[in-house]
Amino acid sequence: MITPDQEIDDQILCRVRTESELIHSPKSVQRCLDRMAAAVTERLGGSDPVLVAVMTGGMIPAVWLSTRLAFPHQLDYVHATRYVGSTRGGELHWRARPRLPLGDRAVLVIDDILDEGITLREIAAYCREQGASQVLTAVLVRKQHDRAVGGVEADFVGLEVPDRYVFGCGMDYHEYFRELTGIYALPAEMEDQL
Repeated sequence: MITPDQEIDDQILCRVRTESELIHSPKSVQRCLDRMAAAVTERLGGSDPVLVAVMTGGMIPAVWLSTRLAFPHQLDYVHATRYVGSTRGGELHWRARPRLPLGDRAVLVIDDILDEGITLREIAAYCREQGASQVLTAVLVRKQHDRAVGGVEADFVGLEVPDRYVFGCGMDYHEYFRELTGIYALPAEMEDQL
């Protein structure tokens, strides 16, 4: 098992990159973002919302989605994580809260993946506590499993992925490969080494 303080050698990274399975092509990701933007526009167009990217994984999907929205909106971020450099979630750690005032604003929280939903649920609750008039959530991908907490669901979902370790489009493998424009899944035998 690789721990957060261990360095990942080039050989492992090369193996991850070359042996992983392409789950969604870059073209498929772009089409899903177009669909998401149309749905967001229908719900939030004209409301001058604040888009809140969940760092670090939600940064890339938030920017890609923002560039497709042809109505006024502001872009901010929040950094709350359960992973702290590891591949398994734990307690929620707040590193940064949105700097824009959320009171009486529509807020769209954007993340890379909906896995168990704990982080998304807590961030949405925080936005409501700050007086947001409406809080909606968007995720680029939803992992297919039954471990989501308390029925947490996103308002906008781009793609479905199997219950495997996935990366690309903001999602990472030990902080690598977020920049990939397609979505990949590790080979099953490599998941055992996480």
